[in-house]
Amino acid sequence: MKAKTITMMLKRSVDLRGGEVKPILSVRRFATQRFHDRQPMSEPVVETIEIVTDRLRLRQWRSADRDPFAALNADPRVMEFFPATLTQAESDAMADRCERLISERGWGFWVVETRTGQEFIGMVGLHPTASELPFSPAIEISWRLAVQHWGRGYATEAAQGALRVGFTQLHMTEIVAFTAVGNTRSRTVMERIGMHHAGETFEHPRVLVGSVLRTHCLYRLTHGQWEADVAHSSGVPGLKLSGDRSKQSARTISVTK
Repeated sequence: MKAKTITMMLKRSVDLRGGEVKPILSVRRFATQRFHDRQPMSEPVVETIEIVTDRLRLRQWRSADRDPFAALNADPRVMEFFPATLTQAESDAMADRCERLISERGWGFWVVETRTGQEFIGMVGLHPTASELPFSPAIEISWRLAVQHWGRGYATEAAQGALRVGFTQLHMTEIVAFTAVGNTRSRTVMERIGMHHAGETFEHPRVLVGSVLRTHCLYRLTHGQWEADVAHSSGVPGLKLSGDRSKQSARTISVTK
């Protein structure tokens, strides 16, 4: 018998439109662990969450995503409120980090694609904030979409799905968002998804002193505020996870209104 280790990856597809979604198992093989006939095989489980909304799918990264992501990051209109556009190498490195972190913890900055044509439109997701930010530790929600997909409500729809997963599956107590004070487009999305301006600004430590982009505004949304918003709206259907959370990897996720 050859020596090997098999790590089971559970891909959980969360359908926010209603109905049931069954877990899909994939197998990745890594470096070695010797085992013998009749000996139980160790199967550490990592849940990779995917989100499905009415029009969009938020999923793990693929190699084919690198080029459209680099085009997005090289577009001065997309990067207007970032310090600089990115080179292909810088963009690829960012995509690699996003993919690795989702593989390690099951969530992060997901690729967003249309459900009808599987067209790459950008990224949306959740991520721990940098330690040097004054409100850290925290979890931020962020989005970055290609210009041709602006104005269709995609950022709002994808962000609503990410918030729901953050609060109902990942049990986060608060999610924040921040941007340069002049970025009215992103601030509008923050308000549309129910986030509240914290009434404060801060100087982003990774932006050069003197830059008009250095002063940022902060938005917050607590789990309680999000629940209250959902209770008073007819928005995206809610998630109910049946059974014990520690055994959820082997169960179907039911999505109900």
